[in-house]
Amino acid sequence: MSDSKITEEVEQTIMWPVIKKILLWTAIGIPVLLVGSALLIYLSLPDVSDLMTNNPRTTALMLQRFREAKASQQNYIIRQQWVSFDKIPSLFKNMIRVTEDAAFYQHQGVDLIELKVALKKNWQKGKYVRGASTITQQLAKNLYLSTDKSVIRKIKEYLITRRLENQLSKKRIFNLYLNVIEFGPGIFGVQAAAQNFFNKDVSQLNLEEMVRLTTVIPKPLKETPIRNSSWIKWKAGWI
Repeated sequence: MSDSKITEEVEQTIMWPVIKKILLWTAIGIPVLLVGSALLIYLSLPDVSDLMTNNPRTTALMLQRFREAKASQQNYIIRQQWVSFDKIPSLFKNMIRVTEDAAFYQHQGVDLIELKVALKKNWQKGKYVRGASTITQQLAKNLYLSTDKSVIRKIKEYLITRRLENQLSKKRIFNLYLNVIEFGPGIFGVQAAAQNFFNKDVSQLNLEEMVRLTTVIPKPLKETPIRNSSWIKWKAGWI
């Protein structure tokens, strides 16, 4: 046997126990890391039970927009006013629900059918062209999270969504959503939107005004209900 082969066998004999230890610790470490990460995410989730009877004074999205404006040295005033569910016209509520989450009263927070359709369309186009976030998911993000698209944020969004669905009624979830949804820079909720864009109480909105407000929900910082952009016209025609 040549000296090189002897040296190679000796090195393998010495290294094999080290390799086995590395493989063993890797096999143990990865599950522990995953469990630990999951536990940290779970412990960081908010307690949503307070929302059963209390309206939040502010939301994560409001604070994010305020910080963004401050960073760019812009003035930013948050306009939001709570309004009861029954005071919002039924036609307006149905318009928003059908446009944003038609199966809201049928699913448990995640619309699997819509998710499948969205994934298929995004795959076919090779880019993000359609979302599948339900009203409850949007509420979870607006109340507690940010607008970033990280995996951790999506996991938190799903878990918070499940908590909201488990602890709140559909009516309460929808009412919270209608009162905190973003309609424009600093404008949150249907009441503030009605007052700022049309100088009306939400209960006094006419059909065209309801349609216009509904059209800007997907693009609140790019579109405004008081202009006739191509998006507003297309979306209004679809509604």
